[in-house]
Amino acid sequence: MKEFLIFGIKQARAAIFAGSFFVLLFISNHIPLFGFARYDFLFLAAVLIQVVLYLTKLETKDEVKVIFIFHIIGLVLELYKTSPAIGSWSYPEYGVLKIATVPLYSGFMYAAIGSYISQSWKIMKLELKNYNHYFLSVILCILIYVNFFTNHYIYDFRYFLILAVFIFFWKAKVYYIVTDKVRSMPLGVGFLLIAFFIWIAENISTYLGAWQYPNQVHAWNVVSTSKITSWFLMVIISFILVAYLKHFKKDVLKKLN
Repeated sequence: MKEFLIFGIKQARAAIFAGSFFVLLFISNHIPLFGFARYDFLFLAAVLIQVVLYLTKLETKDEVKVIFIFHIIGLVLELYKTSPAIGSWSYPEYGVLKIATVPLYSGFMYAAIGSYISQSWKIMKLELKNYNHYFLSVILCILIYVNFFTNHYIYDFRYFLILAVFIFFWKAKVYYIVTDKVRSMPLGVGFLLIAFFIWIAENISTYLGAWQYPNQVHAWNVVSTSKITSWFLMVIISFILVAYLKHFKKDVLKKLN
C-alpha cells in the first residue's frame, strides 16, 4: 500500500505540467481574465508554466527542446484535423493567438504528454531493456504520423500500426523504481496505460470546453473510446522523441567518451 501511494505521488509529480494545465482550464471559466480571451489566456499561462519549470530546473534545456518539437507536431496535426475539409473537432471560442482556427495553446496539450513522459523517466528512474532499433522505430513513428493525415482519404491503417507496435516492442521492457525495488512492465502495456489516462483527461478537457467534437456541439458527450487507439499511437511518437534524449543519445555520448 505504501509503495502504491508513493507511486501515485510520483505520477502526480511527473504530470505537473498537465495538472497545472487542467487547473488553468477550470479556473479560466471562473475568474476574471483581465480582458484576455480564454484561449489567449491559456496560451500565455501555459508558456509561463513552461518557463517556471525550466527556471526551477524541473525541466532541462534538452527536455524543453523535445517537448517543443512535440508541440509543433501536435499543432500541425491540429491545423489539419480542424480544417473545414476534415472537421474532426473544433475550437468554438474567440481568440487572437490563433493560426487559422487553431488556438496556439492547443500545442501545449501535446507538449503535456512529452513533459509527463520526460518527467516520469527521471522520477521513476526508467531504464529500457531490449530496445535496440531506434532508427527503425523512427520510421514506424513517421508511418503513424502520416496515417493521421491519410486516413481520411485512404484506408485507416491504425490497427495494423498498433499490431506492428506490439510486434516491434515485443521484447522491450521498461524498468522503474518506486521506492527501492526495481519493477518492470512490457513497453506496449505502458503505452496503452498512458493512452487510457490521456483519454480520461480528454473527457475532462472537452467537458471544460478546451475543444469539442461534432457530437458535443449541442451537449457534452463522453469521448469515443476509439480515441484511445489514436492516443496510443501519439504516445509512441512522444515516447520515441524522449527516448532519443534519455536513451539513445545517452548511449551515443557514453560511447564517444
